[in-house]
Amino acid sequence: MATAVPHVPPKQDMPPPGGYKKIPFLRVPPKSYFSGFTMIGTYVAVTAVGLGIYYLTAKKVKRDEIEMRSAQNVIFPILIAERDREFLRQLRRNRDEEAELMKNVPGWEVGTWYGEPVYKTLPDDTLVTPIFKEFYAHSDWKSYAKRAHLKLWS
Repeated sequence: MATAVPHVPPKQDMPPPGGYKKIPFLRVPPKSYFSGFTMIGTYVAVTAVGLGIYYLTAKKVKRDEIEMRSAQNVIFPILIAERDREFLRQLRRNRDEEAELMKNVPGWEVGTWYGEPVYKTLPDDTLVTPIFKEFYAHSDWKSYAKRAHLKLWS
């Protein structure tokens, strides 16, 4: 037979005396380091200093741009003249190479087609600009390929 267990009444969990602490749910504002006037004054001061530095730098940049533009305007005719001289020099090299290659061909005259002028309607002193491949006919392949790449992609 089973022995009877004494009946112990249950103990209910109750709040502590005085109640629980309040739950903090209100917004906690951050600590204010500067007032509104201080921040506006700082903004105005930083902006003024920045504009002053920008003004001084912009003047220097403008002076430098004017100087570079003047230098480019001065050197541009020299670069064009050098380009033209090199063009004529290459035409002369082409002509000399043609004379060297065709010296054993009877009736061959440099700059003509077996004694007949190629351009019959032009005066003798007119320079006819050769086509691209003709201009590089007697130069090395590397310079031709480099120039062809520039010509095709620019």
